[in-house]
Amino acid sequence: MMRGRVAYAGAIHDAYPHSEGVLLADGRVCREDQVVWLSPIEVGTIFALGLNYAEHAKELQFNKQEEPLVFLKGPGTVLGHRGFTRRPADVAFMHYECELAVVIGQVARHVTRDNAMQHVAGYTIANDYAIRDYLENYYRPNLRVKNRDGGTVLGPWFVDAADVEDVSQLELRTFVNGTLQQRGNTRDLVTDIPALIEYLSSFMTLAPGDVILTGTPEGIVNVNAGDEVVCEIEGLGRLVNTIASDADFGRA
Repeated sequence: MMRGRVAYAGAIHDAYPHSEGVLLADGRVCREDQVVWLSPIEVGTIFALGLNYAEHAKELQFNKQEEPLVFLKGPGTVLGHRGFTRRPADVAFMHYECELAVVIGQVARHVTRDNAMQHVAGYTIANDYAIRDYLENYYRPNLRVKNRDGGTVLGPWFVDAADVEDVSQLELRTFVNGTLQQRGNTRDLVTDIPALIEYLSSFMTLAPGDVILTGTPEGIVNVNAGDEVVCEIEGLGRLVNTIASDADFGRA
């Protein structure tokens, strides 16, 4: 089942896909632009994977690391479907990152890869923006690169794990202003989902609502204010986001 969360008429509602837009849990149907989209889940800790697709690592001239390259993200980074992400006026290279987001459903501690998937509740789409100007190095992703307010877009739908036939064979696509710019498949993950859960749970406890962003494939281009970025993952939907300027956010 696909389900999301939206704000409408002063309240937060569970929501579901509908041919005319979105179906609220109380039976009302709204257009997509009539509601404010929230993250489809209440997010716990966000674990973000860097350079977890071999071709993307090659694109950025990065050699394979011995352990997964993981960093944490704060809750203020999260933005919903159809939201606006700010591009600072002083940067030269800001790009999207279409990623499969794995949502933990059960407490995981010292989990082996053989039973790791039992701890997954489901999946959603993430678009995790990065500003390369601020990057110190790949082992120390600067806070300004990856922890910006509204820089991690999630949604629109949470999809139950049981409804995804083979999570290791999902196609990812990103369009900028309607032009296909990025394409990949989860079969090309350097460290797959069971291995990521095994690795993370070997030294810390994963809790329900925690999210693992599994990395992005090659095909990143600079985005500017006014650009519409659409991330699609097979079976999970279509996540829309717009880049806005400092002036749009009331900044000089």
